Amino acid sequence: MSTLIWIVVVLALIGVYLSWTAGRLDRLHSRMDAARAALDAQLLRRASVAQELATAKVLDPAASIVLYQAAHAARSAEEEQREVAESDLSQALRVVFADTRQVAAVRAAPGGEEAAGELAAAVRRVPMARRFHNDSVRAARALRRHRAVRWFRLAGHAPFPLAFEMDDEPPTALADVRVAD
Repeated sequence: MSTLIWIVVVLALIGVYLSWTAGRLDRLHSRMDAARAALDAQLLRRASVAQELATAKVLDPAASIVLYQAAHAARSAEEEQREVAESDLSQALRVVFADTRQVAAVRAAPGGEEAAGELAAAVRRVPMARRFHNDSVRAARALRRHRAVRWFRLAGHAPFPLAFEMDDEPPTALADVRVAD
């Protein structure tokens, strides 16, 4: 009889551990989804601000075309091509705003101070949002690699989490732009 009680206690402890682990995994997946939504919002904001700036006629025509095409491609990219399109937008922003004179020209235009501040804020927030997303992906992957999670299929049918890898280095000329948030 004593052996049966110990077996029940051990099975109950295993059940509690599995339940706790499944709940933790679910919370990690929720955190990862929220971080992805925040990243998508920041990427969309950056592309929108870049498109607005490209059509505002404050940049030279060649820079406007390069920036508009990169921003449009980033906004309309399919999920499989999104990382590449966002990296291309980062590169276009660095090319267009490689010179501080370009930023000065934007700031000198009517409403340009706000536009430059908004672009600087959007460009700064993308790396943070991507870092938060990739950190949550890393945590979910680490937990999903545990044997108990794999053996008892605690992840269910959720797809394996993928990090968002892109070039998100901001233009150096926008580093001095003050953000009015």
